[in-house]
Amino acid sequence: MSYHVPVLLEQSVEGLNIQSRGIYVDVTFGGGGHAQAIFKKMRQGTLVAFDQDPDATKNTGSFESDGQRSFIFIASNFRYLKRYLKFHKIEKVDGILADLGVSSHQFDHQSRGFSTRFDGVLDMRMDQISKNTAAKVVNEYSEEVLIRLLSMYGEIRNAKRLAAEIIRERAIAPIHTTVALKSIASKSAPNGKHSKYLAQLFQAIRIEVNDEINALKEFLIQSKDVLKVGGRLVIISYHSLEDRLAKFLINTGNLDGLVEKDFFGNVIRPFEPIKGRLITPEANEIALNNRARSAKLRIGIKN
Repeated sequence: MSYHVPVLLEQSVEGLNIQSRGIYVDVTFGGGGHAQAIFKKMRQGTLVAFDQDPDATKNTGSFESDGQRSFIFIASNFRYLKRYLKFHKIEKVDGILADLGVSSHQFDHQSRGFSTRFDGVLDMRMDQISKNTAAKVVNEYSEEVLIRLLSMYGEIRNAKRLAAEIIRERAIAPIHTTVALKSIASKSAPNGKHSKYLAQLFQAIRIEVNDEINALKEFLIQSKDVLKVGGRLVIISYHSLEDRLAKFLINTGNLDGLVEKDFFGNVIRPFEPIKGRLITPEANEIALNNRARSAKLRIGIKN
């Protein structure tokens, strides 16, 4: 079983417009699929890769510095982009790629608790050192906070009902497994939308456990500072919260989507969206890899 099938591989790597002697960053290394494609196109220069999942380090073996190209792997979350680039004496880069999806490896291992398909412990940590887990969210968060995260991160319409069910059941016995959580959630699932409802629930909890939205916000703001003029920001997202933030940053330079102007009334645009703006997978890619179905690719050029 492969660690992860890279989504929108050709389009995202092409979007980086790789230059000789360039410095590129893959902030979501995972199985190394995107990174490998980037490294092959580089004749010289440096590729920096980030990933907080310890399992991802097992996929770095085929990346070797050869006198012309160098590879640096950083076992950390991309929210620390500037800190680690500075540590490696890198001030500016030519391109940054982020594939924000959960890897196939994480979904396919029931012990990680990411998937609705298996009976596993409620974990969902991408960084196994983290103290927060899905079990902690489900069993310890207040009803008010559960409603907020289910609504915001899962876009679940009947979040109040689902949160009440969780509170009621955990008062009887702690909820420790994915099967137990699915059984509880099934009572609130709309007719005909059971699978989607469970996926939204698991997504909401996973985002909370890994603080994904805050990490993404920090990363996106830092990307403006570390990209060279003409450098490319390439973002692959899988749900509306991520895509909205990527869209706002590329179109307006901020995370609120507000158009800002300078003293003379000129619109301030740190990025120029490439023609077409939004790229989605073609039918043949979705047929080969169903996890690509919700992917959206945005590319911005630093002004």
